[in-house]
Amino acid sequence: MLLASTASPLVIAHRGASGERPEHTLEAYSHAIDQGADYIEPDLVSTRDGVLVARHENEISETTDVADRPEFADRKTTKLIDGQSLTGWFTEDFTLAEIKTLRAKERLPQLRRANTAFDGQFEVPTLSQIIALVQQRQGETGRTIGLYPETKHPSYFRSIGLPLEEPLVEMLEAAGLSDVDDPVFIQSFEVQNLKRLRSMTQLPLVQLMAGSFGPPDLPGVTYAQMSTPQGLADIARYANAIGAEKAMVIPRDAAGNLAEPTTLVRDAHAAGLKVHVWTFRRENYFLPLDLRAGADPTATGNVTTEIRAYLAAGIDGFFTDNVAEGVAAAH
Repeated sequence: MLLASTASPLVIAHRGASGERPEHTLEAYSHAIDQGADYIEPDLVSTRDGVLVARHENEISETTDVADRPEFADRKTTKLIDGQSLTGWFTEDFTLAEIKTLRAKERLPQLRRANTAFDGQFEVPTLSQIIALVQQRQGETGRTIGLYPETKHPSYFRSIGLPLEEPLVEMLEAAGLSDVDDPVFIQSFEVQNLKRLRSMTQLPLVQLMAGSFGPPDLPGVTYAQMSTPQGLADIARYANAIGAEKAMVIPRDAAGNLAEPTTLVRDAHAAGLKVHVWTFRRENYFLPLDLRAGADPTATGNVTTEIRAYLAAGIDGFFTDNVAEGVAAAH
C-alpha cells in the first residue's frame, strides 16, 4: 500500500496555525494556508444531531466559553471516555445550533498569551465549512491544499449512536475526495476504526502512535509493539502511513537534548509506510534543552533546527503549530 513519493516533506498545520490563532477555527486554518501549509488538520467530533465539528476533544471547556454560559450550566457532567473519567461539557450533548452560539478560546493561555486576544471572536467550525474553506482557498491561491482529519474517540462515538466514519467519508466523497491520490489523510489513534475506514474508502489512512501507551480500542496492545518491523507490516495491511510522536523517531537524552534517531523511519519505510511526526512547537517549553532561547518557557526557541534534525532522519511530513517556521525548515 505504497504512496507516491513527495518532492518535499509535507507541512501539516496542526489544528491550523494554532501557535498564532485559537486552534480549530476557520481563522487558524486560513492563517495556516496563508503561511504555506500543505495540509490543515481538523480533529473531528460529533454534535448530538450528528454533525461533525472541529474540536481537539469532545470535552470543550478548554477550547470554548461554554463554562461561562449560564444557559448551559446544567450540561456539565462526568463521563468515561477511553477509560478516563472526564468532567465538563461534551459536544454530543449539544445540537449544532447550540454549538454555534459558543466562541473559541486559546487552549494554552499560559504559554500563548498573545492568542488570548482572539478569545471570543471565532466560532466552532463544521467539517462542511472547513471543506468549503479549503476549496475557496485553493481557487484563490492556485495551490493544492490537503485535509488531514482525525477521528477523535471513534469507538466511543459509535457506542452512543453517533459514528464518525460514515459521515466523514460521505462528506469527503461529496467534495470529490475518494481516491488514494487525493490530498487527504484520515488519521486515528485507534485501529478498528481505521480498518473500518479501509473498507469504506481508498483515501490514505494514518495510524497514529505514541511512545507511552496503546490504542484505546485494543487493551493490552502498545504502540511500542506496533512499531516493531512485524507490527509495522501489520499496519501496512490497512494504513498508508504512521503518525508518530516525536520521541519515537528521535528521543531525548538524559540532559534533555536530541539523541540519535531510532530505526522507526527506516523500518516503516521498509514496510511501505510513510512517516509523519507530531508535533513541533516553537515555545521553549516544548523544545530540546539546547534549542531553547533563555529560561522563559513561553519564549521562542529554535524549532526550525529541531525540525531539520527530523528531516535528516528521513521523515515524510510533520505536524506543527507554527507553519511559517515549518515551511522554512522544509524548503
